[in-house]
Amino acid sequence: MDILVINTGGTFNKVYNPLNGKLEVAKGNNSLNKIISSCHNVNFEIKNIITKDSLDFTDADRQEICEVIKYNPYDKVIIVHGTDTIDLTSSFIKREIDNKKIVFTGAMVPMSIEESEATMNFSMALGFLNGDVENGTYISMHGVVVDCSKLVKNRELGQFLIQE
Repeated sequence: MDILVINTGGTFNKVYNPLNGKLEVAKGNNSLNKIISSCHNVNFEIKNIITKDSLDFTDADRQEICEVIKYNPYDKVIIVHGTDTIDLTSSFIKREIDNKKIVFTGAMVPMSIEESEATMNFSMALGFLNGDVENGTYISMHGVVVDCSKLVKNRELGQFLIQE
């Protein structure tokens, strides 16, 4: 299986900067490399674009993601994205692209602090794409992979919930 992974930053990729005492979006693929090193039956092409917290995303950033997907031969795509605006970007992509299988994922806790959430969310996205699924735009978070319009971040509970 061949999969394009678009790494845009977000909490998934944040690391602690000891010089300023803050969590910052890391450039590069350290978090992804940890996960994909165990995937022996998948060929990944990783594209790092944007590299920022999703709260700072603009429609120009969303269009850039869209262009990378449109002009890439892969029909299976995983997008690592910040959870705060994953709903906005996935809806944007859903309106623009309908001929590929696209799964957004991320983490509410940085992988550099706790690996399990990011690993589970990414692994679920990968497994989902390995199945017989229709073209569309999905979100993989907290134990489910569903159409992007059906998963909502509940900020009071600190988790993603299915919206009927």
